[in-house]
Amino acid sequence: MEEKSVNKTNSNGYTFMFAVILVVVVASVLAFTATSLQPTQRENVRQEKMQNILATVGIETDRPGAQKLYDQYIVEELALNQNGEVDESKNAFEVDLAKELKKPVEEQTFPLYIAEVEGKRYYVLPLRGNGLWNAIFGYISLKDDVNTIKGATFDHLGETPGLGAEITKQWFKEAFEEEKIFDSNGNLVGVSVVKGNIDASDKDDNKVDAISGATITGDGVSDMISERLKRYLPYFEKQKDIKVAIK
Repeated sequence: MEEKSVNKTNSNGYTFMFAVILVVVVASVLAFTATSLQPTQRENVRQEKMQNILATVGIETDRPGAQKLYDQYIVEELALNQNGEVDESKNAFEVDLAKELKKPVEEQTFPLYIAEVEGKRYYVLPLRGNGLWNAIFGYISLKDDVNTIKGATFDHLGETPGLGAEITKQWFKEAFEEEKIFDSNGNLVGVSVVKGNIDASDKDDNKVDAISGATITGDGVSDMISERLKRYLPYFEKQKDIKVAIK
């Protein structure tokens, strides 16, 4: 009886030690894999960011080709403060908008990308706001009148498939093209996502048609566009070569 008890104890100890060793080995392998993949993941994020910025000015590319085209078409990266002044100490491309929005407005940095495509100048602004379940974000580009939208891209962290997640669809993004961000009185109003019979051909109404069943996400898109755009007015007002449609 005593020998059997000893054998059982040894067997249990062996099983426990084997499990511990296995857990340690697996955890080490996973940690090593995650660490080794970080540079690749960071580079993928960089390239995707370039893709999205370029897409707003009509330049489509895959990830491997993003850097070359970005260097070709993006002629300036500016990090602005709330007064529209350029902060030379900061790298606009590296600004994390999610972190910036947690700061008071007077402490935030506002990245601005200036593109030149076929002799035309465009201003690309990053966007970030709140959807139904989580953050929504994207980029919007303005023509050189700082009033007409050239293009837009949108993405999200957790909107509902078939509803709020439709903001990523091409048809929704295309609805913003040629829309104006100032109303007829020269007030910055952005572009509102609204329900109803919106005339898609009317590009002066500051409206695009809403996604059915995604009112909160649509409101989030409207709010983030108007809130982000107004942060750049001080900069545009300072540029003498830009005719801003302001009262």
